[in-house]
Amino acid sequence: MARRETTFICQDCGAAYGRWQGKCDACGQWNTLAEESSASLQVSARAPRKGRLFALEPLAGAGHDAPRLASGLAEFDRVTGGGFVRGSVLLLGGDPGIGKSTLLIQVAAALARHGQRTIYISGEEAVAQVRLRAERLGLAGAEVELAAETSVEDIVATLAEGVIPRLVVIDSIQTMWTDLVEAAPGTVTQVRASAQALIRFAKRSGAAVILVGHVTKDGQIAGPRVVEHMVDAVLSFEGEGSHQFRILRAVKNRFGPTDEIGVFEMSGGGLREIANPSELFLSERDLGSPGTAVFAGIEGSRPLLVEIQALVAPTSLGTPRRAVNGWDQNRLSMVLAVLESHCGVRLSGHDVYLNVAGGLRIQEPAADLAAAAALVSSLADAPLAADAVYFGEISLSGAVRPVAQAAARLKEAQKLGFARAILPESARAEAVAEAGLSLKPVSSLANLVADIAAQPTDGGQRRTKYPRQEDG
Repeated sequence: MARRETTFICQDCGAAYGRWQGKCDACGQWNTLAEESSASLQVSARAPRKGRLFALEPLAGAGHDAPRLASGLAEFDRVTGGGFVRGSVLLLGGDPGIGKSTLLIQVAAALARHGQRTIYISGEEAVAQVRLRAERLGLAGAEVELAAETSVEDIVATLAEGVIPRLVVIDSIQTMWTDLVEAAPGTVTQVRASAQALIRFAKRSGAAVILVGHVTKDGQIAGPRVVEHMVDAVLSFEGEGSHQFRILRAVKNRFGPTDEIGVFEMSGGGLREIANPSELFLSERDLGSPGTAVFAGIEGSRPLLVEIQALVAPTSLGTPRRAVNGWDQNRLSMVLAVLESHCGVRLSGHDVYLNVAGGLRIQEPAADLAAAAALVSSLADAPLAADAVYFGEISLSGAVRPVAQAAARLKEAQKLGFARAILPESARAEAVAEAGLSLKPVSSLANLVADIAAQPTDGGQRRTKYPRQEDG
């Protein structure tokens, strides 16, 4: 009989320990070790099984693209790379209440309307609750099969009966449990074993499976990181409750790009696809106000224009406040250091607030120039030109470095009615000016600061120098 022993497993990374300790040595997190009981491993007395031979194939050969099935939502297909691949497993994560279940019920209904068998299995809600959501979204007529079940063995046995479904939604993987593991649902052991059983079914049957995953307070998908390595794609559904915009981003994708995003708008009738997100993000611009700059960015293959807002205010605190929303905090600190060291802009006595309008999160360094322009504009109280876009990476020496796909950024700006673009000097040869769009290359951040300082303020005067630290 197997001897029982107690192990402590980290709920973040899955590392196992023989006794409890406050900090996990593997991932460095505190208070993440949970007690789990399991049967200790016993060495089998039987002779080892002789392995079977399998065929080896040469590296050279005809490659075939994996067949895809379009989901019916263009923005969802953009992120996944064109639709669902047979036998693929996707892991979707997002904050509670962000709209994961709403998105997946819309995807399942769109597939069902095209004659594909889709199954939605909920481990958190009853069937009646899922039906209420479908009725609110106007999807009650879709032939989506529902179930409220948490046993993985029962789910796999039910799915294997009859016609194999093309799409199976499991909401969520943290509520699933299997008889093979003696642990509570939601623990690392149960999540890993349940995910493995569902992945094995998907590869064997050819059905596409979507697993919904909870996220931690840091925004990471809860459970062991090994689950993210097991699945074929990891999607992140982002957004803020105060904004109606939702961003679907691919963190990992074995069958497509990982830098594409899909933009949705949350409304009373569910999630609505946004075909032109640039126009939507700029629809409520405050023209003529200091501290606002339009950034021409690239998300995957899609050019995207978004407004960056900055507020620089004097402070009486010993340590000025630095708050940023939608951008990297470390990137902001670097831009502020370059402004002080190479441009003479004294910000050590001011609070700095930076915000990306619309709830979008920017990850590319090309936003450095737009963020610096917004900061200097707010400090100098000099509004920037309303018909200008900014993009460029700032180096530690103060030079403005080129970024990729300058022509696509300029084309999107011209389409939305912008007349000029401030871009790196070395990108002028690559960029092709569109009709009616003039280019203003800058080689260093000091040149941009001087141009903004020479502009008239709201009072009609020109500001030629910035307040020093003792003046604030």
